[in-house]
Amino acid sequence: MTATQAAGERRVVGNVMRGSLGNLIEWYDWYVYAAFSVYFAKTFFPSGDSTAQLLQSALVFALGFLMRPIGGWLLGQYADRAGRRTALTLSVTVMAAGSLIIAVTPSYHTIGIAAPIILLVARLLQGLSLGAEYATSATYLSEVATPGKRGFYSSFQYVTLVAGQLTALGVQIILQHILTSEQMNSWGWRIPFVIGAAGAVAIMWLRRGMDESSHYEAAASDATAQEKKRGSLRVLLEYPRECLVVVGLTLGGTVAFYTYTTYMQKFMINTSGISKGTVAWINFIALLAFVVIQPLAGALSDRIGRRKLLLFFGITGTVCTVPIMTVLAHTSNPVAAWGLMMLALIIITGYTSINAIVKAELFPTKIRALGVGLPYALTVSIFGGTAESIALALKKAGHESVFFYYVAGCIAISLCIYYFMRETSATSVLESERAADTTREDTAEVPVA
Repeated sequence: MTATQAAGERRVVGNVMRGSLGNLIEWYDWYVYAAFSVYFAKTFFPSGDSTAQLLQSALVFALGFLMRPIGGWLLGQYADRAGRRTALTLSVTVMAAGSLIIAVTPSYHTIGIAAPIILLVARLLQGLSLGAEYATSATYLSEVATPGKRGFYSSFQYVTLVAGQLTALGVQIILQHILTSEQMNSWGWRIPFVIGAAGAVAIMWLRRGMDESSHYEAAASDATAQEKKRGSLRVLLEYPRECLVVVGLTLGGTVAFYTYTTYMQKFMINTSGISKGTVAWINFIALLAFVVIQPLAGALSDRIGRRKLLLFFGITGTVCTVPIMTVLAHTSNPVAAWGLMMLALIIITGYTSINAIVKAELFPTKIRALGVGLPYALTVSIFGGTAESIALALKKAGHESVFFYYVAGCIAISLCIYYFMRETSATSVLESERAADTTREDTAEVPVA
């Protein structure tokens, strides 16, 4: 590797780090709400039944989740028009505002009905920001990555996504050991939101120093691109097949992800009968290992292709989900439970490690952020966001095992898409655009006789 190539690689790493750290902070802020709602629910809602207070805070959480498609739409358009760096900076700024608002809002006993209204507004801002973050960071990481290593670098989106969840859990564990229960309920729950707001502000300044994507700069300076409106629904509708592919490949992946990660903790407690403290450690260790294998799988996709990893997830997820969940339901041994969860996470890695780059490789630069973000966010909100509710409803009805088949069925639908779709790394729009940009640069350097 020459000195120029080494410098270029270091620049790529720096840009990926800035983009990924922002993604971590965004997901930390998102998960902190769920982790600490048990402490702040009574602060924002009228006194009475604690279950009712938790349900009210859960409703606010759900409404924030529904804002993700709007964020993917609004800021996806903005990223395609104003640039990836500008959109990413705006996204983390909005998240900082949401966290800070929650941290400083007075209680219901102080300002009355205004307290839950302000909480709702703050959560809607966070949902808007998160929907924008996925679309733009997936696009940016894919575009700035070194050719031939795009799978490796783009995998860091899920590395930081899960790392944000682990960080929120870590902050909770630390505060629980430092503060008393009374302090946590009174004011301690505000600390993680202050941390999130401060971290988001720091990332906002870091992102201001990121390089803009060369793909975006080339598209923005292209006279023919200026003639067509970038980042609009009208342009997106010119790519119906690509949008349907995003929906299809996301469907099984998002249901499996929320089942294997967030719901798995409740499943081990309520169904397997494992203690809460033990389950917390099982999840922490398993998710930590899950983080480590993401870039390994991403790098593997650069060698063997994306489609093979998706097929691995589709086939093993369809075949193994029901047996894994059935055995886990009757397992009280922590080591065995960890092994089963780890097996499920290895399976879902075939999707999580490369889903961002696969989507980015489908769309041209002028519509990439919106094309990646909007179909994905809609699918996640409809299917991923409802996975836990469906599981709990079926358990309450006495048909818990039906949910296992539901998850396997969703994966099977995506498997059909994986089977018939083309290998995106071989026909990547990202690489064809890069080749075209290089050709234009070379042509521009040829002197005219």
